[in-house]
Amino acid sequence: MLDGKCSTVRVTCIISAYNHPENSDLQHELVLILDFGSQYTQLIARRVREQGIYCEIHPFSLPADEIKARSPKGVILSGGPSSVTDEGAPRVKPDFYEKIDVPILGICYGMQLFAIDLGGATEPAARREYGRAELKRLSGKTDLFTDLPEKLEVWMSHGDHVIELPEGFTKTATTGDVITAIEDPERKLYGVQFHPEVAHTPKGAEILHNFLFDICGCRGDWTPQQFIDEEVEKIREIVGTEGRVVCGLSGGVDSTVAAVLVHEAIGDRQTCIFVNNGLLRANEFQDTLRLYRDRLHLNVVGVDASSEFYKVLKGKTDPEEKRKAIGRKFIKVFDDEAHKIGGVDWLVQGTLYPDVIESVSLRGASVTIKTHHNVGGLPKKMKLKLIEPLRELFKDEVRRIGARLDIPEEILERHPFPGPGLAVRILGEVTPEKVELLQKVDKIFIDELHTEGLYNETWQAFAVLLPIHSVGVMGDFRTYEQAAALRAITSTDGMTADWARLPHEFLAKVSSRITSEIRGINRVVYDISSKPPSTIEWE
Repeated sequence: MLDGKCSTVRVTCIISAYNHPENSDLQHELVLILDFGSQYTQLIARRVREQGIYCEIHPFSLPADEIKARSPKGVILSGGPSSVTDEGAPRVKPDFYEKIDVPILGICYGMQLFAIDLGGATEPAARREYGRAELKRLSGKTDLFTDLPEKLEVWMSHGDHVIELPEGFTKTATTGDVITAIEDPERKLYGVQFHPEVAHTPKGAEILHNFLFDICGCRGDWTPQQFIDEEVEKIREIVGTEGRVVCGLSGGVDSTVAAVLVHEAIGDRQTCIFVNNGLLRANEFQDTLRLYRDRLHLNVVGVDASSEFYKVLKGKTDPEEKRKAIGRKFIKVFDDEAHKIGGVDWLVQGTLYPDVIESVSLRGASVTIKTHHNVGGLPKKMKLKLIEPLRELFKDEVRRIGARLDIPEEILERHPFPGPGLAVRILGEVTPEKVELLQKVDKIFIDELHTEGLYNETWQAFAVLLPIHSVGVMGDFRTYEQAAALRAITSTDGMTADWARLPHEFLAKVSSRITSEIRGINRVVYDISSKPPSTIEWE
């Protein structure tokens, strides 16, 4: 997968055929999520996908006619940071409720929205309700809470609440005096004030299951094998019998799964390019190249361009300058190798669904959350058309697809690694000597995590070489050597992260090994910063 800003590359995007009306033979059950800006919107989608149901996230402004044209089984209105009574608060179009004749689930802001729109009322809470709360299910029929206990632990995050129900609605659950769930089965409208999608609502999956299967009538036909079979057929159809494809490999999960999927479709008509920029982890280039060729049987060109990258990094200390220098050099190396292959029409990208939806403005064309970054500023002269076989998937789904494709766990469970590699873990100027020093430190840390069974307990772990020297004593000698920082975090998606509480005995062992075995390091520190306020990487 190629990193960098999407600007100059001239490509044609091949968008997934799933659920497009003109491709009825590939249709799956579909649930649409309308996003009102909630931090949990992607989590809603992941929870729906986990139930075997394909879903898509769209801006709240998606017209009702477009929703109907996609024939969803149900629609979910997400939460959001606004108050429904604020001027300019995001709203659906006036004809939304009349035209959408499938079940609708409103979560938090979504529930307040249709309560207001249909004649009810909300008011600011006396105090913002945030965190765990106990829900009490009321007596009487309720579709949403079928077969669930009378009392449930739920997670709240809201400043307003509904105080008056629209005509036709029934209150089905409360937390204290607060209306927590409402239903209008005749109009197929259901609302919850809490967040069933988060782990802090233990029975949230069952609530979503009741909505998706019992209320919407879904069967759950979204499986890894079906995705693989259909994507392979699409790639064959798109590329044809003669087309040739190039793929940039990083050694990570996304680019590897994308490459293997395309290989399943067209075999050696795909050429993969794996560039050693001299900034990879210890032995990573040789070991990963061997894995690609011997175990995954990919057609891979390995390019050792380490010296070229070191030249462009010489004298650079600013993190952004280092990133740009690496990006420009990577583009040049990749372009040169692609032209050596010749006759290439297509470029494979490991773009994931978060990359796609985060490129879509929630409030119209004037605001963009994040530039779609995977295509990276490739030269216009390449004129490659783009294949993105994973653009419908979240990271956890990619790993499941990869497992189905028999990709080794050492790839699938590998911690995230930055595109610029160790350059952003060496504070200050990057030199071959510093890279070698950091590789040794990092290898001891990661090896010990594996040995103690802690590697998969952390989302990401790595070492940082600090631009400071400190006094030390080794035997009868005074030393003045560099310090290294160890960083290990827990997270689900990298958006937020907490420092991993690794055992003190483990950290002591790692520190002892590093200072004893590596000449040049005499001090080890452990980073106990969370994100926010810190970032995961140091640069």
